[in-house]
Amino acid sequence: QVQLVESGGGLVQAGGSLRLSCAASGLTFSSWAMGWFRQAPGKEREFVAAISRSGSWTEYADSVKGRFTISRDNAKNTVYLQINSLKPEDTAVYYCAAKREYTVVVEATKYDYWGQGTQVTVSS
Repeated sequence: QVQLVESGGGLVQAGGSLRLSCAASGLTFSSWAMGWFRQAPGKEREFVAAISRSGSWTEYADSVKGRFTISRDNAKNTVYLQINSLKPEDTAVYYCAAKREYTVVVEATKYDYWGQGTQVTVSS
């Protein structure tokens, strides 16, 4: 059974940083592309960042470029999202997702598995 478990969210002041983690189990992690998405209250889920199965390719939403960094450790079956210079508009539930694919995947509908999410709240 595939499980994706996010952690690392919390309440932080604007300008602060967080590192989100997503631990995967039940799959051969190195064969899966991974992505991070977020959903703010009253809004649709949106793409944040994605990484290929090898980690060689990454893709970011324009709104987070230069502030967010996605990375992965295939030995630990974990994908990370380093979030710097947080803004109140970054407040959302952050989800990780997995897609059996070699390259980056930005469309949410293409992902096969999702985690339960971790809340990030940024105060001004």
